[in-house]
Amino acid sequence: MLISTLSFAQARRISGQVTDAKSGTVLPGVTVKIKGTNTGTISLINGNYELNVPEKATTLIFSFLGYIDQEVVIGSRQVINISLGFGNTKDISEVVVVGYGSQNKRELTGSVSKIASKEVANQPVSSFESSIQGKAPGVVIESGSGKVGQSLKIRIRGTSSISASSQPLYVIDGMPVMSTSMSDPGNDPTNPLVDLNPNDIESVEILKDASAAAIYGARAANGVVLITTKKGKAGEGTKIELNLNSSVAKPTIRRKFLNTQQYATLIEEAATNDGKYDFANQVSGFATEADAIAYYKGRVDKRMTALAGGDGWKTGAINTDWQDQEFRNSAHTNQIDLSASGGNEKTKYFASGSYSDQEAIVIVNRFKRYGARLNIEHTASSKLSFGVNMGISRTELNRISNDDAFSTPGQLVAQVPFTRPYDSTGEPNPNTLYYNGLISKKYEYNRQVSFRTIGNAFLNYNFIPTLAFRSEVGTDIYTLNEDFYQGKLTQDGGGIGRGGNNITQNVILNTNNYFTYTPHLGDKHNFSAVLGMSYLQNNNRGNGVSGENYPSDAVKTLSGAGTITGGTSTDQDYTFLSYFLRANYNYKGKYLASFSIRTDGSSRFGPEDRYGWFPAGSLGWVISDENFLKGSKTVNLLKIRASYGKTGNAEIGENNFYTLLSITNYPMLPGFQPTQLGDPRLHWESTQQTDAGLEFGLFDNRLSGEIDYYNKQTTDLLLRTNVPASSGYGTIYENVGSMENKGVEILLNSRNIQTRNFTWTTSLNLAYNKNKVKSIEGQIIESGVQRAVEGQPIGVFYMQRYAGVDPNNGDALYYTADGKKTNDYSQADRGVVGKSNPDWTGGFTNTFSYKGIDLSVLFTFVTGNQIYNQAGQYQSVGFGGGYDNQTIDQMDRWQKPGDITNIPRLSHFFGNGNQAPSSQWIYDGSYIRLKQVTLGYNLPKSVLNPVKLNGARLFVAGYNLWTKTKYFSDPEVNSNTLGNITGGIDFYTVPQAKTVTVGLNVKF
Repeated sequence: MLISTLSFAQARRISGQVTDAKSGTVLPGVTVKIKGTNTGTISLINGNYELNVPEKATTLIFSFLGYIDQEVVIGSRQVINISLGFGNTKDISEVVVVGYGSQNKRELTGSVSKIASKEVANQPVSSFESSIQGKAPGVVIESGSGKVGQSLKIRIRGTSSISASSQPLYVIDGMPVMSTSMSDPGNDPTNPLVDLNPNDIESVEILKDASAAAIYGARAANGVVLITTKKGKAGEGTKIELNLNSSVAKPTIRRKFLNTQQYATLIEEAATNDGKYDFANQVSGFATEADAIAYYKGRVDKRMTALAGGDGWKTGAINTDWQDQEFRNSAHTNQIDLSASGGNEKTKYFASGSYSDQEAIVIVNRFKRYGARLNIEHTASSKLSFGVNMGISRTELNRISNDDAFSTPGQLVAQVPFTRPYDSTGEPNPNTLYYNGLISKKYEYNRQVSFRTIGNAFLNYNFIPTLAFRSEVGTDIYTLNEDFYQGKLTQDGGGIGRGGNNITQNVILNTNNYFTYTPHLGDKHNFSAVLGMSYLQNNNRGNGVSGENYPSDAVKTLSGAGTITGGTSTDQDYTFLSYFLRANYNYKGKYLASFSIRTDGSSRFGPEDRYGWFPAGSLGWVISDENFLKGSKTVNLLKIRASYGKTGNAEIGENNFYTLLSITNYPMLPGFQPTQLGDPRLHWESTQQTDAGLEFGLFDNRLSGEIDYYNKQTTDLLLRTNVPASSGYGTIYENVGSMENKGVEILLNSRNIQTRNFTWTTSLNLAYNKNKVKSIEGQIIESGVQRAVEGQPIGVFYMQRYAGVDPNNGDALYYTADGKKTNDYSQADRGVVGKSNPDWTGGFTNTFSYKGIDLSVLFTFVTGNQIYNQAGQYQSVGFGGGYDNQTIDQMDRWQKPGDITNIPRLSHFFGNGNQAPSSQWIYDGSYIRLKQVTLGYNLPKSVLNPVKLNGARLFVAGYNLWTKTKYFSDPEVNSNTLGNITGGIDFYTVPQAKTVTVGLNVKF
């Protein structure tokens, strides 16, 4: 430190101007840095810069996004003017945000994907994660359905846990934030990240390997998503930007169900088949087959006539497509964003306000967001600067029942097509086959309103030019108020009316304090280090009250309830105390090394194993800087890197290491009962990851990319294991079991054509992941029809294996354990019949620009996974004991001996064996989707100058416009986005939205 101080004791002032090499226009915002240090400045609005440099400094580096970096030898000059040339150097020279700092991409030895603001802005989605789908290799994002405000399933390099969360850690401007659903657990989980306005985001960095993520220690095993919000820039005058866009959406794919005539034909055929079956097996003792058929057809006719109010069900006079009632004719979204930014040498600021109103394609479901942000930084002196990053929001979400409830709009398709949705008075028809969900649409609601503040205050102090200290204090305050009311006419209202209110508040307080040391060691050696601590505490409190016996639906608040039927309260806390160190070194900018270590202690961990250590190291070699490649016209960049490290997963819940009692009041007497057996050794799950990567730029960087191989080994899985019942408990949480993820990631970028007026670029990312449950020590862990099975990927479908249809009698057939076929479902063998996690995922983007016109086309794809249509045992079983409307594939059913088909005979009163879970409803889940198409036009200066505008862009965009899949509905479905075992389950799930957006961006 003393040497470094002396080297800066004598300094001189360098000034100059930065311009565009092609046009000669000045370039504001260019970074000018002394090579080998973090000391630098930014060019002002007129392109000018000034910088004090020490006598020993020899080189300046000029860098600006979209331009080729230039290194200039200072020599004896005091004025250095520079012209930067345009180039596709984004992947090799941009600055990347990492934990507690930033690095030049060229010097980075970890695996990090960066997504810029333009990739997430102005899109008709409630949460930014939907915008990055298909844009980062190894990052798999699944939207559970077309509902808005719903949680998303995000996996970075595969699923690494069975019982703990596998969602990544989210950090906004250095502040870890809450990202798990806080809403009513009896409904589909919602997504707290919808509170963040995507148009406020400057960049998203995804830390994937241990070298990049281990500085977040016990919370980094699932990857880390760093979100940086927009800031003002020094040297800019006030810039005002207005974004307006409006969207309209419809379902991507509508399922095909029977119309009235098809339904009548098939229901009568089912009755005929039942009569034949009864007579052949002498179930009821009919004298003739004709008598048996007449009896069953009569039963069906009576039921159908009662539903239709006459014989109209046979004529097709009424033909209702109930999907028309499930979906809005068109779902609208409107967004408005207004921001102002700017700054000078002393103060930089960014302020914004936003409003969004998004209708889902499904009825009732709607999301609104109001938000504001203020980011400000002030430089008080050459040593001291401080500021605040603060975002506030209010969101409102109208929810619908989950897919498993009759009141959900998704199950309207079970209604028969010859019944009307509404009666003659305009009220929802109560005389339908099943409960009419339209009654809930009118007389029921579930509304959650959240208020959220995410922000931090920070201070930077430079003791000397090479030693800086930063202190941050931040908070994430999330308050959720959820009201529901079920009117007297609704099924759940039970004729008396039921209502309730839940209030939850989650408060996170976080402080980070760390030193950054960047000594000047000459031109060949570059070293930097970060040393610091972090403390986080989280408090979650909730209260819920429910009531019933309302005098009228006119009073929906709890004060109208005649009886208060229940009340609950929760109070949960956890804390983290952490210390961390990271050191980076490079020699001549081509031999790279990085090391980090973090220790985390948490109240979530048992007292016998409370602190964990998480080290990581990485090496890199920029081969293209060697003499044998330097100056090559073919190879512009060739870099290899390798890393190894350990990270943890602390999302194991609170208090699981305690032995607990719970309160019981049966029969109306207070007391305690044992509920949980504790383990004082319970701790985080551990993941050790190896990564090897290659980065390259060829042919004047016209072709560039990255290739990574990784191997993740997770041990100490959190599992609920069985214990002897004589202990008084059934299970205990323990750290047992292991899992692995291995894979390859490929990113390719190319400049196919680049002229003065026309450019065409392409980006392709591919990722392959192979998951395997290595050991669960004999435990059976399942959720519905899915299991964790040793030697198999997590979440395999485990059920009876369907063997087709017996051509002699139309029975459904299944395989037994010895591979034979049987029509007795109870004799069928259970086994692995598919998996929900894909093998390959990726995205393919082409971008074209001609003068002021630009066009971007993004395809996303998934392959190697299966979907289980869980609703198939109701809607694709040839009635099977019910009258549900059936999917159109039932027209290909077995009808007579000798028919070869995969659809069993129709039956209503005598099941043919296919009314239970089996691989009959396992489908290939692979798909390719035209995810996004955007066509924009930037108005020319000749139009803008007279009206005093700095820029204006009109655009039209389409989302999910085309999908190619073998699945008969939308393939992007997941009825449970929070589970690790569950996935790929379709149960009356709302499909994704097909959206067209028109927008305007104006800069003042």
